[in-house]
Amino acid sequence: MKAIILLGTLKKTGLSNTEVLCEFFQKHLEVQNIECSILKLVEHSILPGTYNDMGEGDDWPHILEQILASDILLLASPIWWNNHSSETQRVIERLDELHDEILEGKESRLLGKVGGVLVTGDSDGAQTIIANVGNFFNAVGITLPPFATLTVLWDRQAKDKKPTKQELLAKYEKEYKATAEKMATQLITYAQLKKKVTA
Repeated sequence: MKAIILLGTLKKTGLSNTEVLCEFFQKHLEVQNIECSILKLVEHSILPGTYNDMGEGDDWPHILEQILASDILLLASPIWWNNHSSETQRVIERLDELHDEILEGKESRLLGKVGGVLVTGDSDGAQTIIANVGNFFNAVGITLPPFATLTVLWDRQAKDKKPTKQELLAKYEKEYKATAEKMATQLITYAQLKKKVTA
């Protein structure tokens, strides 16, 4: 099975707390033989809009192909003003045409996929992000299993702090290993069930 993590960090360069968390969680999927890729949204030209293809210079059609080819879709975002990043919001906006297809009576092209949410921040906002993403997943036919979210709220992830990658990984490994293992197991279990149902 394949998984894709859409990384919504706003940082094109420099250390990203959320990117490190994605790498941390990626290993928990790969140890269970899941092929997992991380796609850093800010490195791609994702044009504003609500259609699958917004024309010349738009990287979204290729990204959409990767989403459709995956069994597990994870959205990963830092917290900005109690909500997910603008890069993560762009994903939701660009998937809107698939929701339009559902409204037209067509079967969702995302049906059978399983979703999860990764969040980093230094204050409250994770519940808002999970609620918004969970609502969107529900609307397009993606299953969000129980225990399929991983949130790290830590003051060392504040905008003005500069933790090292080693410091972040040590924190994640010490305090979130069990949560990550459980989340990975849930995603895989539900993805396998979905495959049996749709087979």
